[in-house]
Amino acid sequence: MSETTTQSEIEIPRPTSGDVLERILEDHRLFEDLLRLARRTDTDRAAARQALAEVLVAHATSEEEEVYPTLRKDRAISEHEEEHGEEEHAEIIEALLAFLQVEGTDGQEYDDALEDLATVVNHHSNEEEQTILNPSREDVSAKEREQLGTAWLTRRNQLLEQGCASPAQVAALLDEAVDEGTLAPEEAREEADAIKAEAKQKAKEVEEAAKQD
Repeated sequence: MSETTTQSEIEIPRPTSGDVLERILEDHRLFEDLLRLARRTDTDRAAARQALAEVLVAHATSEEEEVYPTLRKDRAISEHEEEHGEEEHAEIIEALLAFLQVEGTDGQEYDDALEDLATVVNHHSNEEEQTILNPSREDVSAKEREQLGTAWLTRRNQLLEQGCASPAQVAALLDEAVDEGTLAPEEAREEADAIKAEAKQKAKEVEEAAKQD
């Protein structure tokens, strides 16, 4: 990837047309590339972090505005699948904000926040490819996918040009997701996480006890 003087020091590809499904897949591979760059110790991690943030936000926002509503209208996806995709986007935004708020790029806190983000990003990409992109190949014509690709990329590239992933912008997106009910309030999520952690510990104790028998 080459350096540029725009929103980050890493150039983000900005195609303007093409089958929307293939272009989304290209972004998924871009996520993986940027996550690897953000892990490496011989790269500009700060530039990788900002480029990753920008493309994640631009990708998700333009999907929710342009792609999901159209695929639902065409009956390629259900209301539940659209809502689930938006919920996973909100979870990515939450993990991204935590990652952006880490001071510096060379400590354990950075590594932990990066891996938390990678987990939710990779999960969403995999699920979206199986439950949204695959059905759309059968249910949406090639012409419609091309038209949708242009609309999606136009909005995506507009967001990238404006700059869309400062910590303040990402925090605002998270607040919006909570206000709209896409994501539960932080207190409820923390309580749910505590319950899950307690259950996981209990399950581990049961397994360990069984090994002693």
